[in-house]
Amino acid sequence: MSNELFLSQVMPVKQKLYRFAFRLLGNEEDAKDITQDALMKVWNQKERMGELNNLEAWCMRITRNLALDKLKSKKYRRSDDIDQAHEIPATREANPQQAAEQNDVMKKVHSVINNLPEKYRSLVQLRDIDGFSYQEIADILEITLDEVKVNLHRARKSVREQLQNMQVYGL
Repeated sequence: MSNELFLSQVMPVKQKLYRFAFRLLGNEEDAKDITQDALMKVWNQKERMGELNNLEAWCMRITRNLALDKLKSKKYRRSDDIDQAHEIPATREANPQQAAEQNDVMKKVHSVINNLPEKYRSLVQLRDIDGFSYQEIADILEITLDEVKVNLHRARKSVREQLQNMQVYGL
């Protein structure tokens, strides 16, 4: 693989790799390190790229495996910091009250997602935030298509129920 090919095919997915690592680790610096390690691993295995059907899914799988290895390696703890990587700026001119309410809602949503079990959190990140297809998610996580659909449904249901409980009961 040439530098041009690497820059044109791998580097455009760098931000997705970072967001995925950040979602798994909850730490900005560690997510940057994992992203860098994943890019190095892709570069070192460049001879395999010709036989791949989906380069982006392969890069995401490498990132996932490196992040999970880091979590296992030293009893890594996710930080309780607010999910800074996904704060959404107001896209239209909204009054300060609407902007504050929208920010509060997004903080609650990200908090609920962050508290999901790892397999559910990964599925929500890949499908609802990064926009991968079900088949791509199955390839990335190395699970069946049916498992993707079932577990994503369960994850979404859990998020919905927790948010409803927050709304109704103030939990």
